[in-house]
Amino acid sequence: MGPDLSRVMRSSPYWPVISHTTLRRVLPGFAVSSLGDGMAVVAVSWLAIELAPVAERGVWVALAAAAYTLSGAVGALLLGRFLRHRRPTQLAGWDAVLRAGALGAIPVLHAFGALGIEGYVALLAVSSVLHAWGQAGVYTLIARVLPERDHLVGNAVLSGVGSIATVVGPPLATLLIVFGGPATVLAVDATTFLVLAVTFLVAVPKDAVPEPEDDTASRTAGFAVIRRIPALSGLLALSFVFFFLFGPVYVALPLHVSDDLGASAGVLAAFYTAFGIGAVLGSVLTGFLSRWRLWPTTVGIVIGFGVLMLPLGLGAPTAVSVVCFGMAGLLWPPYSSLSTTLFQRSAPSALLPQALAASSAVRVLSVPLGTALGGPLVASLGAVGTLRLSGAGIAVVGMVAAAALTLRASRRRPEPAAGATESADADAGAAAEARP
Repeated sequence: MGPDLSRVMRSSPYWPVISHTTLRRVLPGFAVSSLGDGMAVVAVSWLAIELAPVAERGVWVALAAAAYTLSGAVGALLLGRFLRHRRPTQLAGWDAVLRAGALGAIPVLHAFGALGIEGYVALLAVSSVLHAWGQAGVYTLIARVLPERDHLVGNAVLSGVGSIATVVGPPLATLLIVFGGPATVLAVDATTFLVLAVTFLVAVPKDAVPEPEDDTASRTAGFAVIRRIPALSGLLALSFVFFFLFGPVYVALPLHVSDDLGASAGVLAAFYTAFGIGAVLGSVLTGFLSRWRLWPTTVGIVIGFGVLMLPLGLGAPTAVSVVCFGMAGLLWPPYSSLSTTLFQRSAPSALLPQALAASSAVRVLSVPLGTALGGPLVASLGAVGTLRLSGAGIAVVGMVAAAALTLRASRRRPEPAAGATESADADAGAAAEARP
């Protein structure tokens, strides 16, 4: 049994990641901090409800949620000149230090009765200023310590840890809130980020992550990098529209459950639980996609996601809609991992941190912007109409991307010659096109 299990583990596509010396130091800390983040999803809003005036709770809950995410986009845009030449471990470690300090201040001030709703939102905003750079540091580390063939698997491991945390974290947070209040959850979250900071700044040796030979390009701003590489410009545009069109679902789905179906919060929980379980399974399956052509797979996921969203807007039975929503969740982690892998393969190593930070900023903005549009859409189209528009729009965007990919591949295909092999696939073509 023992040797057989060992043989199975070593044959897994995940073995090069989990057995890598540097990543074995990083992954435990990353898992702990991801669990803290999964718990904070519940605590951030709940503490805002406790602190805000009763008549203004809705506004302050929205501001708290936005502050915890959107300030990362601001940091990505404004701090590039100071951070783009830093090592990946520094970017990830400094982000963790800031989050640990700002989030840790919240329960301390709360315990002394000195925490108001304005100060709370301000601390949440401060905690996330470096988050886009922290994420860029983590995925740059993956790109530099692993060979290119293992980039997708490495990204899938990180995505899988995050997906599991989103399923396990909220119930744990609920228990802590019952016995200690939401401020206690944020204290735990701050502690998990302290663990992550120690992981990157102390446990990982400086020479464990190779540095690019030519670092002069690191002066280039993130969006300038993406503009210079057509493949990345197209990928970022696809990601923005994809996530933007999904944003209205966060408004329409609860209203669809409560108003159209006349169902309880348990049904809404079933939708999100199905999505979370699908995301966990999708993260596990992502590692087995390494041999697939990345660009067609990425675009196909967008089309499939949109199609799976359509039953929610076409009056399908609730059970069918829940299953389809869960299958859509299955596709969410592969898209994230695949698109990150395409960035890692297309951007030069010296430019990768700022390119990933810029990409993270755009993605952070896209879902809240779509969510903000959800209110007017529901008011004009109704919840079902909004869900239908979201699914159809995502599918159409994927089809447009597929047509563009096919057109580009046909233009790049060389004239057939005797003995010539078929031209490189779209992934190789995109990577070649991406090199400056």
